[in-house]
Amino acid sequence: MIIEPRMRGFICLTAHPVGCEQNVKNQIDYVKSKGIINGAKKVLVIGASTGFGLASRITSAFGSGASTIGVFFEKPPMEGKTASPGWYNSAAFEKFASQEGLYAKSINGDAFSNEVKQQVIDLIKQDLGQVDLVVYSLASPVRTNPNDGITYRSVLKPIGKTFTNKTVDFHTGNVSEISIEPCKEEDITNTIAVMGGEDWKMWMDALNNAGVLATNAVTVAYSYIGPEVTEAVYRKGTIGRAKDHLEATAFEITDALQAIGGKAYVSVNKALVTQASSAIPVIPLYISLLYKTMKEKGLHEGCIEQIQRLFSERLYTGNAVPTDANSRIRIDDWEMRDDVQEKVSKLWEQASTETLPTIGDLAGYRLDFLQLFGFDVPNVDYLADVNEIIPIKSII
Repeated sequence: MIIEPRMRGFICLTAHPVGCEQNVKNQIDYVKSKGIINGAKKVLVIGASTGFGLASRITSAFGSGASTIGVFFEKPPMEGKTASPGWYNSAAFEKFASQEGLYAKSINGDAFSNEVKQQVIDLIKQDLGQVDLVVYSLASPVRTNPNDGITYRSVLKPIGKTFTNKTVDFHTGNVSEISIEPCKEEDITNTIAVMGGEDWKMWMDALNNAGVLATNAVTVAYSYIGPEVTEAVYRKGTIGRAKDHLEATAFEITDALQAIGGKAYVSVNKALVTQASSAIPVIPLYISLLYKTMKEKGLHEGCIEQIQRLFSERLYTGNAVPTDANSRIRIDDWEMRDDVQEKVSKLWEQASTETLPTIGDLAGYRLDFLQLFGFDVPNVDYLADVNEIIPIKSII
């Protein structure tokens, strides 16, 4: 079939298998070009199919020669219907890993469930014995707690008062004002339950209790802080409370891993175009202005550049991992540089439907968004008939 992008709001309903494969290959080539990282050799990535999780799996495998297990919840293809992009990404990853003799197996299922946790533990015991790095990179709006069966839904809302500011429809380029009503107390509780650290700790407890964490094992989860302009709806809103909880959980996990010398870190990453960030009001406009500024300064990074730098310059240097006063790794350091933020703040004041094409990088935002789904990737023939039924080697 010939596959074209079909949009609905901030999601794309189709994905291109060849484009996704080329995307994965481009990321692999980048990691190889940067040289060998003396990193972990047996790696579990929870949320391994897109964004920072996929970049973590690629960096581990092709930067450090690691054996990897990836966990994700993706839609497989059906006759006449494409899979979700993460499915095609994972199929491509396993294909390229196999070509280089690298161990790679995947589990497709609900990572919040006890069943998937047990599947992973059984697979580690069977094939790897233990893992020395666990990357936790889940992004889901809904979570069912496996212990009480309650389903929680996260919300994107400010706390205490209505938030009003600019946003952009990245499809049309229309800049408008948006107001978001403040959350209820239960919204905070629900968002923390979905996006906080509870499931991360459940994973680490389960792995530790099963004896599948190596001595001095490291686990890292990803977070975001961002600038003042997004604060009310992000870091000081419901999501921010969840991120606070995630960051506090790192200390609890480290305490729980003392007997094996384990350590938990939260890495604060840069704002990037992801399926999740595209859904957050204000963020697309901010990213458009940020991209323009960072590209002009030669500082722009995508997911793979961020994670390769995290692994090579923070986690695996042979020295102590550098952290801020709150024990967080700051790989958002370039984004939060004073000169970058001062420039973005000035551009924010000028931003309108008329000025954005000049002062922002909306074209770059749109391109990154389409490439998440395998579209507009260079060297891919989008007029060619392609097979949508692509298996993941270790699953089908």
